[in-house]
Amino acid sequence: MYSTQIFFLCCWTVWQGSCLSSNPFQDHVFYVNPSFQAELTSSIQTATGDVKLNLQKMMNTSSAYWIDTKDKIKGKNDTLTVEGILENASQLTPVPLVTLIVYDLPNRDCHALASNGEICCVYEKDGRCDYEATGSCEHGIDEYKTTYIDPLVEIISNYQDHVPIVLIIEPDSLPNLITNKGDPRCGNPATTRAYHAGISYAIQQLSLKTPKTTLYLDASHGGWLGWVNNLQSYLDLVFELELDEHIRGFSTNVANYQSLGIPCPSYDWCLEEKHRDDDCCADPCDLLSQYNPANNEYNFASALYNLSVVSKPSFQPSFIIDTGRNGVSDMRKDCSNWCNIRNAGIGRFPTTDTDSTIIDAFLWLKTPGESDGCTQYLPDSPVQTQCPRYDAMCGSPDSIGSRDGEPRCPEAGHWFDYQVKQLAQNAIWGR
Repeated sequence: MYSTQIFFLCCWTVWQGSCLSSNPFQDHVFYVNPSFQAELTSSIQTATGDVKLNLQKMMNTSSAYWIDTKDKIKGKNDTLTVEGILENASQLTPVPLVTLIVYDLPNRDCHALASNGEICCVYEKDGRCDYEATGSCEHGIDEYKTTYIDPLVEIISNYQDHVPIVLIIEPDSLPNLITNKGDPRCGNPATTRAYHAGISYAIQQLSLKTPKTTLYLDASHGGWLGWVNNLQSYLDLVFELELDEHIRGFSTNVANYQSLGIPCPSYDWCLEEKHRDDDCCADPCDLLSQYNPANNEYNFASALYNLSVVSKPSFQPSFIIDTGRNGVSDMRKDCSNWCNIRNAGIGRFPTTDTDSTIIDAFLWLKTPGESDGCTQYLPDSPVQTQCPRYDAMCGSPDSIGSRDGEPRCPEAGHWFDYQVKQLAQNAIWGR
């Protein structure tokens, strides 16, 4: 299927051990968080018809857990912490694989506002980050290491012998440094150093002290990083930081809506008007006309794989793709819009049946039903209460809440009943 042949080595163990040649998801059931089931239940209770049936289909489906605050690491009392989730998983038969998303860098989410983090290089008086402040980010990096990564490593190390664990490392972060250097929030020395040092430390510590876990570094999606020059710059940074030595590969489309599509025989199959009648050249975001070969996420993974092995033959990455909300391919007027997209639909169920030798799994990495960010005013408020993390992208023409008659959206990560019902209504379980 791809122009570069992949040679897989034999792994002597099952899931134990960090054998990078073995698909970590193969032959495992995937963990389903009871907290996700409780949120779905609340929406099922007020749903009807096909929407209700589809929500019920989702009840026993796995989704990743985002460790986006420090207080989500320790505590066994519920499944809203890493420790609680791993403890719960360790008691199940068979023991399921747990996917976690590491997401709390200093100056996190530098090109947006909806998911700005809790750790800062420089704090403003209200406790938020001063993203344009320069400096070395010494204190922010130390806070990230000692109060976030170190406790996380401790908890995971306690469970790595009992629970198979996959970690997705810091979505959007390195891609922001590649394409958004002109944004002073991303391009200033403090944020740059925070991302370089923070991600390097996280991956090194997790690789060293939790060797039985599997790490994937986030690589955004084809509509963002798919141009060959962007991909090469991204890979150059990965190699410069020596991250490739510790990761199995890359995650793509995390929390986004890019179409999965159909794989082409080669990543550049559709460029220069070639093979445009092939189904694999469908281009809902009109990327091919911009000389971006990543018209779908299959082709994005293919492009990143091929550039990887050309740049460094010893590095043959594998991929996981977020299919939680990409079942509909043409619902946006502008594919740069990413916040609570109207008329999106659930995509492929989590599976290792990916029709590709380089893609380990399709997963629901962004939990379907959790908001991307808030509208300008918060919902369910007796007066118009300004959302503290309002991002103008959440007021885009494609975003729920931008039309009369639509509900306002809650803050990022909060359950959004209207959205999950729309996702269920438009669900496409196949491609």
